[in-house]
Amino acid sequence: MRQRKTLNALTAAVALALTAGAAQANNGFKVGDTEVTYGGFIKLDMMYTETSDGEISNFLGRDFYVPSLTPVSATGSSASRFDAHARQSRFFFATSTDLGDGEKLAGRLEFDMLTSNNGNDERTTNGYSPVIRHAFVTYKNWTVGQTWSNFMDLQSLPDTLDFVGNPDAAVFIRQAQIRYTSGNFSVALENPESTITPFGGGARITTDDNATPDLTFGYSFKAGNASFRLGGLLRQIAIDEGVFDDTVTSYGVSFSGKFNLANNDDIRFTLNHGKGLGRYVGLNTINGAVLTGTTNAARLEAIDVTAFSVAYRHLWNDKWRSTFLYSMLSADNDTTLTGTGVTKSTHSYSANALYQFNPKFMMGIEYKFANREIESGRDGDMHRIQFSAKYDF
Repeated sequence: MRQRKTLNALTAAVALALTAGAAQANNGFKVGDTEVTYGGFIKLDMMYTETSDGEISNFLGRDFYVPSLTPVSATGSSASRFDAHARQSRFFFATSTDLGDGEKLAGRLEFDMLTSNNGNDERTTNGYSPVIRHAFVTYKNWTVGQTWSNFMDLQSLPDTLDFVGNPDAAVFIRQAQIRYTSGNFSVALENPESTITPFGGGARITTDDNATPDLTFGYSFKAGNASFRLGGLLRQIAIDEGVFDDTVTSYGVSFSGKFNLANNDDIRFTLNHGKGLGRYVGLNTINGAVLTGTTNAARLEAIDVTAFSVAYRHLWNDKWRSTFLYSMLSADNDTTLTGTGVTKSTHSYSANALYQFNPKFMMGIEYKFANREIESGRDGDMHRIQFSAKYDF
């Protein structure tokens, strides 16, 4: 009986950790032996953005900060744009089914509209299709379905108005997986995907040619008022398209954590390094590998990446709080293979002031500066002022 209670507590803890940062369910009903709860939030984002080297052309970079989309151009002039949307608004259902004898089966289905490209014109109704964020089940030590990668640490994400906040450095990815958790340790098999730079540079090659899943590890521990997480990634980057047919092994390590300070202040950090991290860090600013040629003799060579961020959150009083953030990413490109048009580094810093009217409603303003440099030495800047209002339900 003691073991069964321990496993049920573990299942609940895993479910909570996987969905941290989202509004907690406080409404529900019962269907047979299943408790169904629901919740979410409504969020408005309004942004004024200035860029030094032309306009951000992709809608994602207009909705939130994507490091790879900061324009860099030899001829582009500065641009100023205003955008407003409510696409980050979110809705979820969570279930807990009593299996008898103290055992439970839990599930979660969650949607938002933020990355949906199936929308109609902003001239009229601004409609966008919902996209799945989470769809998973937890039972005993197992998590099955789509949710945050086991290589990711949610506690290290900063308290920002921007969707990610520190995307230069963050491991930020959701995908299908099977995860096993035992105590502080977890291991998962996750959906593979490869992004590759063609020889000499050019448009990204995205492949789904892997023969093995991505393997991830996680270990969490505490020390005093601090909590830390070690993460590991081992995967295969593969291409089998046209004249190209090759694979290369990729690995990554992550160390992240949160220091709880006096008066509920905290410091959050993440440090990630790997050979071929690719899509796992920086919202895929850097590809996982580069092709060494243009013929069938070409091979894949993994690209080294290092990324780091640190954020300090300060509570001014019981209503006002602020986060000060710095984030960076650096790639070790072999320019004889990638060319000089690929991203060499990105960095950003931001500061905000958030006012919590009550436990359910918050408004705030945030300033963010970002810079992207390519291997030729050219770089471009972005300045953004963002206002947001969020209602949790």
